[in-house]
Amino acid sequence: MGFFPVLSPDEKSAVDWYDESLALAELADELGYEHVQVVEHYFSAYGGYSPDPVTFLAAVAARTRRIRVTTGAVVPAFTHPIKLAGKLAMLDNLSHGRLDVGFGRAFLPEEFAAFEVPMSASRARFAEGIEICRRLWTETDVSWSGDWVTFGPVTMLPRPYQRPHPPIFVASTTSPASCAEAGRAGYHLQVVPTVTSLGGLQEMLAAYRQARATAGHPGPGRVQVKYTCYLAEDGAAALAAARRFELNYIDKMTTAIASWSTVRSADYPGYEQLIDKVRQYDFDRSYADNKVLAGTPAQVRDQLATIAEWFGTDVTVCLQVNPGATAKADAQRALRLFAEQVAPHFADTEQVAPDGSRAEQVALDGSRAEPAPDGSGEASRALAGR
Repeated sequence: MGFFPVLSPDEKSAVDWYDESLALAELADELGYEHVQVVEHYFSAYGGYSPDPVTFLAAVAARTRRIRVTTGAVVPAFTHPIKLAGKLAMLDNLSHGRLDVGFGRAFLPEEFAAFEVPMSASRARFAEGIEICRRLWTETDVSWSGDWVTFGPVTMLPRPYQRPHPPIFVASTTSPASCAEAGRAGYHLQVVPTVTSLGGLQEMLAAYRQARATAGHPGPGRVQVKYTCYLAEDGAAALAAARRFELNYIDKMTTAIASWSTVRSADYPGYEQLIDKVRQYDFDRSYADNKVLAGTPAQVRDQLATIAEWFGTDVTVCLQVNPGATAKADAQRALRLFAEQVAPHFADTEQVAPDGSRAEQVALDGSRAEPAPDGSGEASRALAGR
């Protein structure tokens, strides 16, 4: 289950959003969902209620027993890597080893400007930040001398609960090359289907899987695909809610990315066209293309079956049932409906990737297993976010 707060203070106060989201996380834990995930953004109604995923997830960990807590994603460019590695190691211990760490590059010019970080440095800081965190988690007397930071020798305390370190995910928006890099490194993957075409996302996943296999890493890796989900017994009501809140998302995203109409960055090729693409958003087309899940449980089951055919049954669908201003009761009802009437239809399904390869038999109904000894968490995977 994912959280991306797309709302302003006049729609819902921060304290109400936090209280409602934590209650949803507790319910997800009770119902057997696989993970809770939250973004990192600043300043605007486009995610601004979540400037620190670690703080939110620490509160989730304190209120739950089994569900994994996932950053989706933290931004290394905005935090000194020693600080970031320490915060995440603390969270791994506080959650007793339930942490998955997603790292992302960020893409909003105002955020880079506020942190006085040039966008041209984002790729290097991203790669360097991940590697420094990994070394601080797994080694002692670590020294580093790079373009960004120089330190050492230091030994990080606390050591992570998971050995050798928490599972590492890389967030990718549209780039098959970045997905291949994640695969070669043996990392896992987070993607969002709303901002790329079906063929584009299939190319990204194929690049990831091929690079991971060629590099000799065990297992297919874990792939999280993020969807908003509007679920109700009344399909028309669910679709109306989907239209309302998806258009609200587009409206707030348009405001947040407005500066891309004048900003240019060689590290973000094509992003100057982003605002025009967002303005051309068509909800009916997006729904028809299964980029948003909406309807009755039966309708959403059909959508997920199609998604599994497209991307393979070894993906985890990360559901967002409350994009911000959804009523608490509606979000809780959707979470229950999914657990009771959707997820059971994907139980005990053999994992099949689009290339026809098969992985181990798994339960796609929310059953959990302990992370693998290498910290990869390969044994715990589910199609529908459970």
